[in-house]
Amino acid sequence: MAPKIEPKPQYTRYRAGRRILPGAAEDNPEPGGPLLGEPGDGGSRGSRNGGGRDNGGGRDGSRIIHARGRWRGRLTPKRIALGVLALIVGWLLLSLVLFLVSSHFNRVAPPTDVAAELEPAGSLLTSANNVLVLGSDKRQKDSKEPGADINGPSRSDTIMLIRTGGGHAARLSIPRDTVIEIPGHGLQKINAAYAFGGPALSISVIKHFLGIPINHLVEVNFENFPALIDAMGGVTYTGGCVVSNLDGGSARGGFTLRLPAGTHHLDGTEALALARTRENLCAPNETDLNREMHQQVLLQDMQSQLLSPTSFLRLPLIAWNAPPTIISDMSGPELLELFTALTVGGSSPTRLLTPTGQATLPDGEEGLTISESAKRADVARFMAG
Repeated sequence: MAPKIEPKPQYTRYRAGRRILPGAAEDNPEPGGPLLGEPGDGGSRGSRNGGGRDNGGGRDGSRIIHARGRWRGRLTPKRIALGVLALIVGWLLLSLVLFLVSSHFNRVAPPTDVAAELEPAGSLLTSANNVLVLGSDKRQKDSKEPGADINGPSRSDTIMLIRTGGGHAARLSIPRDTVIEIPGHGLQKINAAYAFGGPALSISVIKHFLGIPINHLVEVNFENFPALIDAMGGVTYTGGCVVSNLDGGSARGGFTLRLPAGTHHLDGTEALALARTRENLCAPNETDLNREMHQQVLLQDMQSQLLSPTSFLRLPLIAWNAPPTIISDMSGPELLELFTALTVGGSSPTRLLTPTGQATLPDGEEGLTISESAKRADVARFMAG
C-alpha cells in the first residue's frame, strides 16, 4: 500500500506597505529578502505584541536616524541663506504694503491752495527736489503752556529746507524770528506767514525770500509724533542740559522735561517735549537758534535710529505710524521715494541761515536779519549740496 502523501501546508504571505517617511525606500526589504512574519524581519509571530518595533535601535531606530541625516543634508548654507533672504524680502514687502495702506487712509492732505505755490519737479529718485518742512506751534485746547497758541492762528515752529534726490543731500534751517516782508502785512517774522495764510503763504514768502523753487511740502503733525517715536522704540538723543515745562509743567497737568547733559533714550512724549521746548530753564540765556539746534540733532538721531537693526525688526509698526505724522502734498509712493532718496543720500549736516543783525518790528518785537551776501552764500551751498 502506497504511503499517504499529506498535502503541503498553505501559508499566506504579507508584505509591508510603502513607507511615507523620509528614508523609506532604503528601509523596504530588498527583493527576495525577509517578509513580514518571516525570521529576520524583527516582526515574527510575536509582532502582534510589538508591531515589529525595536526600541533598542533596530530597524525603526535606524529609519529615524536616517531621516534626521537626510534633513541635515538638506540644510545647506546656501539654502539657509536663501531662507533668510526670503524672510527679509517678505518683511520689507509687508512694511511696504502697510505704509501704502496707512498713507491712503491716514495721511492728511494740506489745504488745496498749497498746490499752486509748489513748483513741478522730477522723481525724487533721479532728480533734485527742494522740500519745505514745517512744524506749527498749534497746541491742544487744554494746553496750559505760557505763550502757546490755543484759539488763534498758529505760527510755524520749525522751518527747514531739504534738498534731496539725484544724489543731492543738503539741509538749511531758517530761524523763525528772521524778519522779512510779508505781502499785505509789512515787516514780520517769517513764522508769521503761517498764521496769516497757512502753509501756502509760507511757501510763497520763503521761495521769494531765498530765490529758489520749492517742490514739495512736509508738515509735521505733532499730535501723532509721539506714536511714531514709540513705534521706533524711542530715540537716542545726545545734547546739552534741557529742563522745560510743557503745557504748564507737571505741576499744572502738563509735562516737565529734565535731561542732564549727555546721552538719553527718549520715548515719544519726551521727544515731542524736546522739539517744542522754547524756554530752557537749564540755560535761560539760550535763544531760538539753540532751540533749532536741539531740533536738528533730534531729527538726525531719528534718522540714525531708523537705520538701526532694532528698527528693522519694528519696520511694519513704523511703516503704519509714519503717514499720520505727515501732512504732505506727496502721495504714499512719492513719500517712499522721499525716504529712499534720504537714505541713499545719507545724513547731511543741517546748516543754519545765519543771521547777521537785528531789527525792531513795528510792534516793538526784536527780530533777526540777514544780509543779501550772507543769504546768497548760504543758499548757494544748499543748492550745491
